[in-house]
Amino acid sequence: MAKQSTTYNKITAKIIFSMLFFTLLSSIIYSQYIKEEVILNLAKVDARKTSKLVFESMYSAMQKGWNKNEIAEIIERLNKVDDKLEISVYRGEKVASIYGDIEKDKEVRTKDANVQSAFSGKETLDIENVEIIKYYFPVIANDKCKACHTNVQVGDVLGVININYPITDLKVSLNDIINLFLFFIITFTFIMFTLLFINFNKYLLKPMQNFINTANLIKKSSDISQRVQVDHNINEIESMQEMFNGMLDSIEYQFYNDALTGLKNRRALLEDLDKHQNILFMIINIDKFQQINNLYGCEIGDKILLQFRDKFIEMLPKTTTLYKMHADEFSVISHGSVDLHEFENIASFIISHLGKYEFELDNGEKVFINLTIGISHGSSMLLPNADIALKLAKKDKKHFLTYNDDMLALKEYENRLNWTKRLMNAIDEDRIVPLFQPIVDCETDEIVRYEALMRIQESADDFIVPIHFLDISKDNKIYFKLTRIMLEKTFAIAKRTDAIFSINLTKDDMMNNEIVNFIVEEFKKEKFAHKISFEILESEGIENFAQIEQFILKVKEYGATISIDDFGTGYSNFEYLMKLNFDYLKIDASMIKNIDKDLKSQLVTKTIVEFSKKMGVKTIAEFVSSKAIYTKVQELGIDYAQGYYLGEPTILNI
Repeated sequence: MAKQSTTYNKITAKIIFSMLFFTLLSSIIYSQYIKEEVILNLAKVDARKTSKLVFESMYSAMQKGWNKNEIAEIIERLNKVDDKLEISVYRGEKVASIYGDIEKDKEVRTKDANVQSAFSGKETLDIENVEIIKYYFPVIANDKCKACHTNVQVGDVLGVININYPITDLKVSLNDIINLFLFFIITFTFIMFTLLFINFNKYLLKPMQNFINTANLIKKSSDISQRVQVDHNINEIESMQEMFNGMLDSIEYQFYNDALTGLKNRRALLEDLDKHQNILFMIINIDKFQQINNLYGCEIGDKILLQFRDKFIEMLPKTTTLYKMHADEFSVISHGSVDLHEFENIASFIISHLGKYEFELDNGEKVFINLTIGISHGSSMLLPNADIALKLAKKDKKHFLTYNDDMLALKEYENRLNWTKRLMNAIDEDRIVPLFQPIVDCETDEIVRYEALMRIQESADDFIVPIHFLDISKDNKIYFKLTRIMLEKTFAIAKRTDAIFSINLTKDDMMNNEIVNFIVEEFKKEKFAHKISFEILESEGIENFAQIEQFILKVKEYGATISIDDFGTGYSNFEYLMKLNFDYLKIDASMIKNIDKDLKSQLVTKTIVEFSKKMGVKTIAEFVSSKAIYTKVQELGIDYAQGYYLGEPTILNI
């Protein structure tokens, strides 16, 4: 059964009516209480005063010697003061024994319980109905009374004065009225805020909090496919939910759909590829589409894309999903019962019907468009594999190709061939350059040397790091040319400055006669070897220690120094290291990058520092990327530091 919805207007009205009801009820209850209190207290006070006035009037008359008829006349006159007021006076037995009894008084004394109660000395209040109050006041004898009533004692009841009057004539005190008003205000305020809290918490705060919590979950998970579903029955919250979900629908659509074609885009494709296993995939490329845009404009290009979208939808099986990738490419995932052979037949069918597609322009001119398709299958690398197949199909002028492992080897070969060409061009164009990163003294914070780092310069501010080309250069016998260039350019700067420079050398460099001879000849020509420190990678497994030792001894004869680079990642054989006769030990980045937080790194680094100090070797920390790391490096007693926090690799204009 569906919940009955409500609105905040209804809730507000409900709260207001509830407040008015409870406040009115409280006021009625309190008013009744006040009324009873007036009857029991105020009425008694008023009646006592009136009774005393009556008694004093009668007493004055009796002192003047008036008889009972004259006193009765006084009472009659008093009763005429107010039509609603009735006063009666009844003699007691002791008074009657002296002055004579009255039949009516005698009857009342014997039959009226209230009168009897009053003759016992008690003031008696009788509420006969909601309209009339009856009050019985006992007249008590005092010393003065004994002058006339010789048979009584002080404290005897001489008579009873009975006063009857309506409740409407009661006088309510100002204090009671103020108390009633204050109680009303306090009660109204308490009930109002209680109802507001209960209802707003139920109908506003909780639904809103649930709404916000759900929205935050969507935000944290970054999953825009989720929607806000809050259990409530409030129209305004429902409208907010619909608006928020509608906004998410719009964002999700824009996020996962191509703006022009409305098809799922590349982002949606990548997610769908991750979800499925053992699927078939194809990329459909419109050949030379950019030329069409350049010749006829983007508007014509968009019309062509829309026509191709419609054609693909007509031709593809229902078990496939069509995607729009970048400008000139569509892609298809088959998640049905189609096998690879049938999928290739679909590609062939598309090519045969659309491979020579004729598009007619508004001016009657016709444009012929070709398609090329790359296919892949399996559970991983579907997009890059299909892309490789597509590029090879274009290269070999095939309509479509299906990826196989031989294509990857061919692609890698092409990539290596491309990098080889780029390297050779960089060498020929003198674009192999050293960038210099400063090394800082941890005690003085001053730059004491620079490390020379190899780069290919693409433009004034664009440099390619060796990770992209160094291995390829070794396979293609270009590596030693790169080392020679780095040595030549670094030596040239060292000769004309007092700065000290570190240069990385591999074991192959130190065992290459051409490289070694070049270094020695340069040191012989000019005395600058003391400005050069060769960094040997500890991460390389050095088998031929004899040749390495020979190189170290030779360069140290001229004043050069030796650093062990990346210490802590390779064999870390202290016995072999001691044979190398090195001067500096550079602690690997893996030890330094988290040293401000990682206790294990701190302990290992501390051990290395202590070992180095005992050997008389200076230590260098690389990868110092923050102030916290640099501070910890200083605390551990490391001599020098290097990293982006202290300085980036730059060109030295010296």
